[in-house]
Amino acid sequence: MDKHIIAAGDKTTVEAATEVLWLGGNAFDAAVAAVFTSMAAEPVLTGPGGAGHFMALPSGEKPVLFDFFADMPGKNPAETDLDFFDIEVDFGAEQQKFHIGKGSVAVPGTVAGLFYVMKHLGRLETKDIMSPAIRVAKEGAALSEMQAYLIEILKPILLHDKEGADIYAPNGKLVRDGDKLIQPAMADFLDALSHEGAELMYFGEVADRIVEMTGEGGLVTKEDLSNYEVKERRPFATDFLGHKVHLNPPPAMSGILIDFTLALLNQAVASGDDINLTDVALANGLTNESREKKLPEGIVETSRGKLSTDPDFPEWVDRLIKRNISGSENGAPYSRGSTTQVSILDKEGSAASVTTTNGEGCGYMVPGLGFMLNNMLGEEDLNPKGFHCHRSGNRLPSMVAPTIITRNSTPVLVTGSAGSNRIRSAIVQMIVEVIKGEMDIEEATIAPRLHVDGDTIQAEPGADEATLEELSSFYKIHRWEKRNLYFGGANSVTPEGGAGDRRRGGYAMVV
Repeated sequence: MDKHIIAAGDKTTVEAATEVLWLGGNAFDAAVAAVFTSMAAEPVLTGPGGAGHFMALPSGEKPVLFDFFADMPGKNPAETDLDFFDIEVDFGAEQQKFHIGKGSVAVPGTVAGLFYVMKHLGRLETKDIMSPAIRVAKEGAALSEMQAYLIEILKPILLHDKEGADIYAPNGKLVRDGDKLIQPAMADFLDALSHEGAELMYFGEVADRIVEMTGEGGLVTKEDLSNYEVKERRPFATDFLGHKVHLNPPPAMSGILIDFTLALLNQAVASGDDINLTDVALANGLTNESREKKLPEGIVETSRGKLSTDPDFPEWVDRLIKRNISGSENGAPYSRGSTTQVSILDKEGSAASVTTTNGEGCGYMVPGLGFMLNNMLGEEDLNPKGFHCHRSGNRLPSMVAPTIITRNSTPVLVTGSAGSNRIRSAIVQMIVEVIKGEMDIEEATIAPRLHVDGDTIQAEPGADEATLEELSSFYKIHRWEKRNLYFGGANSVTPEGGAGDRRRGGYAMVV
């Protein structure tokens, strides 16, 4: 390759990555710079108090997955007077309750993860990688229309305490599209991090402030922070139409479920079918059903391997081929999914896919530091057995799915998505349309998406009517009037170019 290709959730985030690449950094330096900058440019979607996963494929080497998702804290919730409550957010067409408070905070991992990647795969000095993020937080980034919209709908959470209100509604007026979001406390925090490293967050003064804030009504302890570890995991690869799809392994849920869907589609091809969007939707629906029956608690042990090796798998294949489909009445918890995605291919052929999230935020800023901790203990899809039921120290299950597709060991598609339970359907559709449909990355990104939600197909405007007519034999059809961030945010790159998913204000650049 003779160019770098970047796609992320905001123009400012992409520009930070390009700046680091111009300095001689590699894909991993650039991805870390982009994520740190997204904390200032996309603060509703990610932040130092959140978590994520980073898929890395150094040129000529094997891929590795850096797991820095959130852990269940150690304090016993049954013995704690939890600050944990519902707050209603108005999305216009409907209202939704979110669970926030100090008792919703899980042990954050993003800062630890980013410093771990810099240490093991980075090339530049930490100060050079973090410089764009510090500058953006200090001088302000002009809010995109999407970021302003997210701030507007999540204002009950963002303005819950005074420090949040001072940032997002200075002088009592909510920031709007085009306004500069200036975050001096965040800038100072990032600057201190660039000098002191992740130890500041997990052992030092910042750790003390986090514990002090969450100590009354929350569960996070100093031991939780000091014991936190980034995990290196081997991604597992599934074959799909002559390609290798490298997926997020357990304990994340996403990879084995995407593997199951693609394995079903592979078998459909083997039976003589030509994969179309009907097959994709039906395979996604069968995957949802399989998850309910095989993994009812939403937790996967690594030893279980892939769902597609289950002895009952041929039965699922038979159901897809014979169209023996029945929609479940149990739809997933409705959520927009406050997550953002960075995908990068550099000139050397190295690939980085990183997805980070802060949930919707817990409603409290860490005093004097300019960022809000996560509310992952209040996220229904991360807590399928009920809130505060995970074992202390366990990593929470995740639908986050940074994904790299290769052919002959060379990256051909780097992707990932926001969107909670729609992440899988967005990624599978992207893979099928790029690999099988031979769409370019922009066409695949803007193509109308379908998502199976219980017994209903959620369909974006422009979805093929013949496909919907066929699917109506198995599911109810809900047609959306407008494109919506509900359907994900798959910022993706190929060797030919990149595409930012405009459903969430995404942006791409070739340099």
